Amino acid sequence: MRIPSYPMLDHRDWHSYNEALVRRGELNLDSSVLEEWKRELKKANKGKVGEPYHYPESYIRLLAFIRLLFHQPYRQTEGFVHFLSRFVDGLQVPDYSTISRRVNKLQISLDESLIKSNRPVSIAVDAFGVKVHNEGDWIRQVWKVKKGYLKIHFAVDIKTGQVVSMDVLSEKVGDGKRLVNRARENNVRVKRVFGDGSYDSKANFNFLTQEGIIPVIKVRKGSLAKSRGSQARKLAVIEQKIFKPKVWSRIHRFGYRWRVEGAFYVIKRVFGEYVTARKFVNMAKEIAMKASIYNGFIKAMV
Repeated sequence: MRIPSYPMLDHRDWHSYNEALVRRGELNLDSSVLEEWKRELKKANKGKVGEPYHYPESYIRLLAFIRLLFHQPYRQTEGFVHFLSRFVDGLQVPDYSTISRRVNKLQISLDESLIKSNRPVSIAVDAFGVKVHNEGDWIRQVWKVKKGYLKIHFAVDIKTGQVVSMDVLSEKVGDGKRLVNRARENNVRVKRVFGDGSYDSKANFNFLTQEGIIPVIKVRKGSLAKSRGSQARKLAVIEQKIFKPKVWSRIHRFGYRWRVEGAFYVIKRVFGEYVTARKFVNMAKEIAMKASIYNGFIKAMV
């Protein structure tokens, strides 16, 4: 069997790369937010019961992104917009409670931030933990109070590096089916899934093979070459016993799984290792916003 080698990296255009990194820091206040203000509000308030909206959703979405990028509480976000309104004619400033209430009602979809493509993609899946909030670390350390964590599962396109689907779970074993189905909801055609031992389960192998998706999942040490309800997993165990780990990794290019770890690294570095929301539904929404902004960073690099 011929072992495929990794393709040689092209010489990077460092000038364009640096310019793309600079664009990440730009705060673009699209003029259409103000130009379409009345039209968007009219559409949002059509048939609405109770007090009408005073600020369009696109504007609230912008404020949500500003808050996450600058690590600001809602009151400081209101102050920031007060400052911004000095330079943007017609920019209205909602109070912090309105910002908070409207942000928590936003519907965030990764599909809007993805690079559109009809090609089938290979995805890398993994999970990481984030702290529920960043307060009281000293008290936790002194009084040995258990820290609260969320477990975030990401599926990342190994070619573009974008997050194509995500989930917030508490289970120890990863559920590849949920991530693949969510990727499909975002109009992503999955052809191959890379996953570590936490995704080694009969359910994952069976689901992927039934859907015509190639599972590239590292089985746990000591696994027996017995089907026990999953012929696909049995074949994976046999193959990984025949080849040494490095050889198996090169054959299937398992090293590309670093893409998902790279996404975790960037998101934690940019947004911090915690969420500020208190309710679980809002925590999941905050992570989705961060993933959407991260995807926007990737778009800026293209």
